[in-house]
Amino acid sequence: MHIAKQDIPVRINVPGAVARQKMDFGDAKGCGMISGEYFSLGAGTDIAPLLQGLEGDLCQSSHWGYVLEGEITVTYTDGHHEVVHGGDLFYWPPGHTVKVGQNAEVVLFSPQHEHGMVIDHMLKKMSA
Repeated sequence: MHIAKQDIPVRINVPGAVARQKMDFGDAKGCGMISGEYFSLGAGTDIAPLLQGLEGDLCQSSHWGYVLEGEITVTYTDGHHEVVHGGDLFYWPPGHTVKVGQNAEVVLFSPQHEHGMVIDHMLKKMSA
């Protein structure tokens, strides 16, 4: 799920302040501690090979975040794709992979235990 800034409903609009809020933007129940993450990803980066060996060969952590710039294609368990661009908020449920179309700068908030396990797995794959 992703949404561009201009599509987020405005809740407050007064001189000097605009507040936008998208309700029901992912479910954080049972996530435990959350990590804040900043990723710089080069065009062409495809993490699919690094996820091989995980359940479904996919990232099994959920993520909430914001694409500062660039373009990322996310592929989900059911095979559907969505493209997120600079300026988009997003929620990626467990069961996804990503490929970078244009150099990207991304801020993520993730359950630290689950995503830590995915990152550890990726590091092992890179060192093999």
